Amino acid sequence: MQDLEPHYRWEEFYVASRDPRSPFYERLYNLDYYENTIYGYYIHPMWDEIGSETLYCKILFADYDRKFAIIEMFGEWNDTLHNDIMFFKREVIDHLTYQGINKFILLGENVLNFHGSDDEYYAEWFEDVEDGWIAACNFQEHVEREFAKYNLDIYVNMGGTLNVNNWRTMKPLQFFEVINSLIVRRLN
Repeated sequence: MQDLEPHYRWEEFYVASRDPRSPFYERLYNLDYYENTIYGYYIHPMWDEIGSETLYCKILFADYDRKFAIIEMFGEWNDTLHNDIMFFKREVIDHLTYQGINKFILLGENVLNFHGSDDEYYAEWFEDVEDGWIAACNFQEHVEREFAKYNLDIYVNMGGTLNVNNWRTMKPLQFFEVINSLIVRRLN
């Protein structure tokens, strides 16, 4: 698990620790010291802590003019035991919505499992984005099924055409435009 790094090829366009509007502004990373773990397994130090024992993230890109953020997720999303959505919503999403972000792309290919609970924070997040949307891209099939089992897919768009496997070859704005056009088609 320590070898799974967040996507870093967009750092020429955006770095959350250098963005004064980011919740991770001025965060320092020690690439020589691995301290965070998930179930006893060390993880790469570039993943950002959000207060959860099992879920980490990395804001790969934020555009405040176009009002969108791309966030890569990592770990086990466990709302049942750890209320991970509360940590993610309060520590990351609330901060970004306060900055005007209302379109969120969550990349979930490194989310190993999902354990649901109630939908309170998802509903709140959905209300917060009012004229925007939440898209979950590239989550594993069993994770998508669990999201649907808890009816979270009424708040979060996921699956199907949103699974864009070649996103790493795109620039952030190009990837956003692809997802945005897919969401607009779904909503019409």
